[in-house]
Amino acid sequence: MAEDWSQAEVAAIVADYFAMLGHELRGEPFSKREHNRRLQELLNGRSAGAIEFKHQNISAVLIEEGFPYIDGYKPRANYQDRLRTEVILRLSMDAPVVAAAETAVMAVASVTTPWRDLEDILVPPPVREPRAGRTYERAVPVPAPRLGINYLEREARNASLGEAGERFVLEIEHRRLWEAGAKHLAERIEHVAKTKGDGLGYDIASFDPDGSERLIEVKTTTFGAMTPFFATAREVAVSNDQPHQYRLYRLFKFRTEPKVFVLPGSLRQSCVLDPVQFRATLA
Repeated sequence: MAEDWSQAEVAAIVADYFAMLGHELRGEPFSKREHNRRLQELLNGRSAGAIEFKHQNISAVLIEEGFPYIDGYKPRANYQDRLRTEVILRLSMDAPVVAAAETAVMAVASVTTPWRDLEDILVPPPVREPRAGRTYERAVPVPAPRLGINYLEREARNASLGEAGERFVLEIEHRRLWEAGAKHLAERIEHVAKTKGDGLGYDIASFDPDGSERLIEVKTTTFGAMTPFFATAREVAVSNDQPHQYRLYRLFKFRTEPKVFVLPGSLRQSCVLDPVQFRATLA
C-alpha cells in the first residue's frame, strides 16, 4: 500500500500543476509528460500513474472552488484534506494564474467557423466519477469559493461567449438536418434566444429529421468537458416537462478545438444539480 503524500510532496505537485495551468490559461505550449518526468525525479518513489492521479485530484478541488482546471486531467474527487488545503492556499497567493483565469473567462469570443466532419465535433458525454451519498439535488448549498469569485460562473455570464456558442450550434443543426435530407426543416430552425428572448428555457428551436421538435439549450465553455455549467430554474423545469424534445448541447474547448456533447431529456436525470443561489422573500 502506497504511503500518504507528505506535505512537501503535496506542495511540490500543486506548484507543478499551477505552473502548467498558467501556461494553459495563457495559451502557451507545455508538455504534461515532461512535467510528470521531472516530478518523478523530485518525488522519490512516486510513479507516473500516481502523479497523474494526484493531478486529477487537484482538478477536482479547482472545480469545486469555481476555478478552471487543466484539460486532460479528469477530476477525481477522493483526495486528501491536505491537498485541498494546499490548493486553496496556492489560489490565494498565485496572482499570475488568477489573473490569467480572469483574462480567459472575460475575453470576448468570436464565432468560430467550423468545419470538420460532424462526427469529429459531436462526442459522447464524459463519465463523471461516482460520489457516494449524492442525489440529483443536494439539500445543502455548495460553499462559496474561497477566493470569493466563481470564475466558472463568471465565464458562463460572458455574453459574447454564449452567443458565439449558440451560433456555432446553429451551424451544427443546419448541417445535421441537411445531411439527413431534411433541408426544409433546416430552414425552419429558429434562434429563439434572439427572436423571443432568453427566458424560454432553451436557445434554439430545431427538429429531428422526422419533423419532431428539438428544444436546444446551449452551454459554452473554453475549458474542458468536465467543467460544470449553470442552469436556470426555467431550463431545468422545461427539460423535466418536455424530456423527449429537450437537448442540452455542451460546447467545450471552444477557442481551441470546439467539441460538443449532448444531454437529452431531463437535467434532473443527466446531471447532479447543486443549488448555488436562492431567491429569498420575507417570511
